[in-house]
Amino acid sequence: MPTDLRSAKPDSATRIVRENFTDTVVSSLRTFGRAVDLAQQSVGGSFSDIARRQFQWRETLVQAWRLITVTAIPAILMAIPFGVIVSVQVGNLIHSLGADSMLGATGGLGVIKQGAPIATGFLLGGAGAAAIAADLGARTIREEIDALNTMGINPVHRLVIPRLAAMLLVAPMLNVLIIFVGVLAGYAVAVGGQGVTPGSYWSTFGSFATAGDVWVSLLKALIFGFLVVIISCQRGLEAKGGPRGVADAVNAAVVLSVVSIAIVNLLASQISAMFLPTKLA
Repeated sequence: MPTDLRSAKPDSATRIVRENFTDTVVSSLRTFGRAVDLAQQSVGGSFSDIARRQFQWRETLVQAWRLITVTAIPAILMAIPFGVIVSVQVGNLIHSLGADSMLGATGGLGVIKQGAPIATGFLLGGAGAAAIAADLGARTIREEIDALNTMGINPVHRLVIPRLAAMLLVAPMLNVLIIFVGVLAGYAVAVGGQGVTPGSYWSTFGSFATAGDVWVSLLKALIFGFLVVIISCQRGLEAKGGPRGVADAVNAAVVLSVVSIAIVNLLASQISAMFLPTKLA
């Protein structure tokens, strides 16, 4: 009898591990399905609200200003060292190859195609996602969401859609700000510390950086903003368990947003490299 119990224990442990793994996978798929459903409701609801003239423009502007206040200064502080780092690291490699005049093209393209959208996504996924998830999570545990449903008001139309519109408005603006500051920071380092002439810097930058690169950067920023707002709204609306639940929702929103941005950026970079290779303007 003891021998049978000992032989049964590994099978029982394996079964428990398998069940836990299955439950985790199923729960993740269900969460992903709810996120997709929320995204569909938000996009469709946005067009229907505009068509019926029920879109909450005032709330959208309030949420946009809130996002700007928590991301604008960090964006500038992040863009300056990023532009400097790109200029220094790329400049050392370019200098060793004897092609100092190409620093403007390489540094500028690095900021436009990768630095600016990633920085935008991480800022929105950090400060922006935390603000949205904390706000909606607090409303959820105070039963404000249940009160809206009781009154026949759809929380998606009342709370999610204005935040979605605000995020899609702020994301490209933040991306342009980071591009501007990052390129200027790289220019200052190249001209002031690496001996590159201003004319050659801007000449090579204008020769290789095309309007398509800027549009791809803006599109990536919009996609990242869309992912952030859907994830953070979902986590906030599903918060439970009091203040601890709000904290868990904020942490989950930030982590999931950053991971999603990293994965989507990898895919977007590969696709853009296939269809929009770097070439002379």
